[in-house]
Amino acid sequence: MRASNGNLAALANAVLQPGFVGTVPPDWVRRLLGEGLGSVVLFSRNVVDPAQVSALTAALRAERPEVIVAIDEEAGDVTRIEWVRGSSRPGNLALGMVDDPALTEEVARDLGAELAAAGVTLNYAPDADVNSNPDNPVIGVRSFGADAALVSRHTTAWVRGLQSSGVAACAKHFPGHGDTHVDSHHDLPRITADRARLDAVELAPFRAAVAAGVQAVMTGHLLVPALDPQLPATLSSRILGGLLREELGFQGVVVTDGMEMRAVSGQYGLPGAVVRALAAGADAICVGGEHADEQVVDQMREAIVAAVVAGELPEERLAEAAKRVGQLAAWTLAARTGSVGGRAGSVEGGFEGAGSRVGLAAARRAVRVTRTDGQRALPLVGAAHVVEFAPPHHLAIGTATPWGVAAPLAELLPGTTAVRYTEEATPADPSAGAAGRPLVLVVRDLHRHSWMRAAVDRALATRPDAVVVELGVPALVTGPVHIATHGATRACGRAAAEVLSGAADTPGW
Repeated sequence: MRASNGNLAALANAVLQPGFVGTVPPDWVRRLLGEGLGSVVLFSRNVVDPAQVSALTAALRAERPEVIVAIDEEAGDVTRIEWVRGSSRPGNLALGMVDDPALTEEVARDLGAELAAAGVTLNYAPDADVNSNPDNPVIGVRSFGADAALVSRHTTAWVRGLQSSGVAACAKHFPGHGDTHVDSHHDLPRITADRARLDAVELAPFRAAVAAGVQAVMTGHLLVPALDPQLPATLSSRILGGLLREELGFQGVVVTDGMEMRAVSGQYGLPGAVVRALAAGADAICVGGEHADEQVVDQMREAIVAAVVAGELPEERLAEAAKRVGQLAAWTLAARTGSVGGRAGSVEGGFEGAGSRVGLAAARRAVRVTRTDGQRALPLVGAAHVVEFAPPHHLAIGTATPWGVAAPLAELLPGTTAVRYTEEATPADPSAGAAGRPLVLVVRDLHRHSWMRAAVDRALATRPDAVVVELGVPALVTGPVHIATHGATRACGRAAAEVLSGAADTPGW
């Protein structure tokens, strides 16, 4: 016998994981929590400082104690909890460059303690993608690297570290977003690898995450013909059911990537894509990065109920999804009341204060310096002129999070000046303004931006002694002295500034 529409609506609420606008829960979120809403997801717009986030999550739990509070905090270029200043930890590529799984586990545990103290219980991390395509526009430094074995061991370490702090980890973007040149926020990427290659590369880190006990896996909006020639992974029962559940043996919660992303909503519409994802085997529906209002949530819930009534979505599948979300909620409740005893001792001041000492130490270890001119030496002599070239941002990172080398270098070398150029505003001579002082050229993914390469070449032609600092994937090494940080976080920028200035363990962090 089919449940009543009211009960179906409660089941639908249980599987939705919406975002919202504001630093306190809106009335509609409070109401839906009372009606069975299983989860919410926080974005930068919901974060001001530690006390505010803690108050926000407490207010959510006052309506529903077991609610899952998720966040997309990679502790790298993608940061929500530290978006105001930039992450005080390095991202995955930096940790992969160091290749010390114990350090990766420590950084993840350090982050987990901070999230747990703020009331967050599910983190959309780690990024388990193998970034085998250096031209990838959306993964890049978010990946541990291009080697599947390296990514697997650090994915394992991250999962263990984060979950030891009582925060559920979520490996993403299944079955692997690393070998693509398309951003799924805008279009549907196509992964052309055959099954043997997928097993050896893309799927290896997810197998490792499952073996490590990861509580959640996030789907990627990816068309992978070797697995399903017609449907993207988020909407494919072959991939979510046959591969992830049956072959890999995953028993936790399958979370979708943002359902408003055009890779799925562009063809099926948001409500249609939501129904198809649930039917394919997804358990929690993430939405709200772009559409964060009550009307959208109402539309999704109504579409789910209508699909069950029409026989398009089996009620048993919806009930199974809601049950899995409930099991994850129980895990997070047990972790929050049992294993989490407070902040990690290495976190000083959280995302409003000094930041993570563990993170800065890790960022320092990830820096690599390449010299092609044996006569050129660091540190710089005196105040510098810093030119930062800003590539277009993608939605996962956002536009507001600060980055760069100029600010920390000015602290270490007073009198340092800086300018930042975009593609549209780069002058013919980017080195102008550096007369009589060292020149530092700061880039992000230099190999992917022809305008940036041309500007750096012009600057080096005028100032062949300039130092190039790469904050992205260091696929192109140029200049007499090249510094690679393997990420653009606050910790990475600070580590680069210390190398430039000659500071070792300076105060002020």
